[in-house]
Amino acid sequence: MMKFTVPYGRWLSVQSVVFLLVLLCMSTPALAAKVKLDPSHWGHPEGEGCVSCHDKASPGLAQQWHQSAHKTAGVNCMDCHQAEAAEPDAIEHEGQIVATIVSPKDCGRCHEVEYQEQAGSVHAEAYAIIADRVPALAHNLTGPEMQVAGCDQCHGSEVKVRGDGTLDPATWPNSGIGRINPDGSKGSCSSCHGRHLFSKAQAREPDACVRCHSGPDSPDKEIFEASKHGMLYAAQREAMNLNADTWVAGQDYTAAPTCVTCHMGAAGKIPTTHDVGMRNAWSLNTPVSQRQYLVVLEDGSKLELPATDKPPKRGSEITKADGSIGTVKVVATPDRRRKIMGLVCLECHSKGFTEGFMTQFDNVVELYNAKFGEPAEAIMAGLYEQGLLTPLPFDEPLEFTYWELWHDEGARARHGASMASPNHAWWEGMYLVGRNFYSRFLPEARAIAGERAAELVDARLADGGQHAWLSQPQQHNPILGYVPPAPALEPAPEATSTLEQEPAVVPDAPAETGEGGQVDAGASRNGGVATAQPGAVSTPRAVAE
Repeated sequence: MMKFTVPYGRWLSVQSVVFLLVLLCMSTPALAAKVKLDPSHWGHPEGEGCVSCHDKASPGLAQQWHQSAHKTAGVNCMDCHQAEAAEPDAIEHEGQIVATIVSPKDCGRCHEVEYQEQAGSVHAEAYAIIADRVPALAHNLTGPEMQVAGCDQCHGSEVKVRGDGTLDPATWPNSGIGRINPDGSKGSCSSCHGRHLFSKAQAREPDACVRCHSGPDSPDKEIFEASKHGMLYAAQREAMNLNADTWVAGQDYTAAPTCVTCHMGAAGKIPTTHDVGMRNAWSLNTPVSQRQYLVVLEDGSKLELPATDKPPKRGSEITKADGSIGTVKVVATPDRRRKIMGLVCLECHSKGFTEGFMTQFDNVVELYNAKFGEPAEAIMAGLYEQGLLTPLPFDEPLEFTYWELWHDEGARARHGASMASPNHAWWEGMYLVGRNFYSRFLPEARAIAGERAAELVDARLADGGQHAWLSQPQQHNPILGYVPPAPALEPAPEATSTLEQEPAVVPDAPAETGEGGQVDAGASRNGGVATAQPGAVSTPRAVAE
C-alpha cells in the first residue's frame, strides 16, 4: 500500500484519502459527468425562431452559440431560457414565456452533478460571506453604487425583480459567483463558462479565475504569473490540451498546472469537482490564519470551521453561512484536505518535494500568525475594549493600517507562499507586513494607548522573542549603507632593541687577541656574554661555525 507522511506526523493511505474525496464529491468521475437527460427534453421547436432573429439583432451572441457544444448537441435558446409563468422573473417575449437569467438550477436540469457540487461550494456562498461587511466598507467609504459595480460583480448580487417583471438595474446585470437568483439558487455558471459559448477550455484558463482573484485581498493573478507554474504555463500553453473531453493532470496534459488543476481538476485517482474550496487546509484571508475543518451537510452544502474548535458530530445541527440550519453528514480534517491537495502535486512532483514545499508554506503562515497577526489582533481588541477606538470601522487611521496589514500585504504574503512566488511572499508581502507593523501600526497604536502603551501594546510583543531585536539598537549591519567607524585603538608601547631589553647570548669562544697575542681591549669575557665598552657600536656577533 502506497503511503507518505502527513505534514503533522500521521500516516494516511492514498486509498483512504481517495475514499473520503469520492464521498465528498458524491462519486464524481474524473471528467465532467455525462448528461443523463433524454435528448427529447431539448431541441425546443421555438428555438429556431430565436436564432433566426438574434442572428440579425445580436450577431455576436448568436455566433458564439453557433460555435458551441450546445448547438452541436441540439440545445437551443428556448431550452435554457424557457420559464413557467409563475416564476418570479418570467416575462413574455415574442409570444414565449422566458426568463433572462439562466440560473445554476436551470443548468442543473442537464448538468446535475456539477450543479450539486457548485451549490455546496464556497463559491455559492460568496455573496452571503460578505453581506454583513459590505456596508462598512463600500457604502461608508464610497457609496452603494460601488457595491454594485465592484463587490457584487465578483461576489454576486441578490437579483431583484421589479413589478413589471424586469430586473432591477441595481442588481442586474451580474455574473458574480455567489449571485442569489430569483429562483432561489446561488451562483452563476457563466461567471467561468462565459455565455454563449460556454466553453470548458475557457473555464480551465487562469484568466477565468483572475477576473476576480486579483488585487489586494486575493492577489492570485499576479502571484500565479510570477510563479514557476505561471512561467511554465505562459511558455507551454499550446501543450495544455484545454479542449480535451477528459482533462486529467499527468495524463491529458503535463505542461503546467492552472488554477483548475490544483483546486478543481482531476489528477490520478482524484476526481474533478466544482467545489473549489475542498482542498484548502488554511484560511488565508483572515486577520489570523487557521487550519480548517470542512463540514459537509446532508443537503450537500458545506462550511468551514477553525481546527481550534471541537468538530461537530455527525447528525448534529449547525448554522450555515446564510443563517439557515443544516445537519452534519461528514467532517474532513485539515490533514485530510491537505492530503488531497498533496495527491494532486504528486502527479508532477516527488513525495519529498511536495512535503518540503508544504512545510515551507506552513512555516510562513505560522510566522505571520505568531509575529504579526496575533499580536496585532490582540492590540486592536484591547484598544476597542478600553474604549480607545470607536466600534465604527474606518473612522480612525489605525483601522486602515490594521486592515491593510492583514487584508492586503498579509494576504499577499500568505498567498505568495502557497503558490510559490518568492517575490510576493517576501517583497510584495511579508516585507510590507513587517515595515508597516513596525513603522506605522505600532507607533499609531502606542499614540492611541498613551500612558497605557506598555500595557496595551508593548506587552503583546513580549511572547516568543519575535520582537527582541528592537532591544538591541547597537547591533549594526551594512544593509542601509552605514557602518559605524571602528573604535580607535590605544597606541602600542614604543619598541626597544633586543640588545637593550636583554643581553645577547653567544657561544663560548676563545678570547680574541690582538697583535702579539694580547687580549683585545675592545671586549672582555664574562661567562660568554659580550659587553660593549664605552664608545663602541653594539652589533650582533656573527658566528661562522
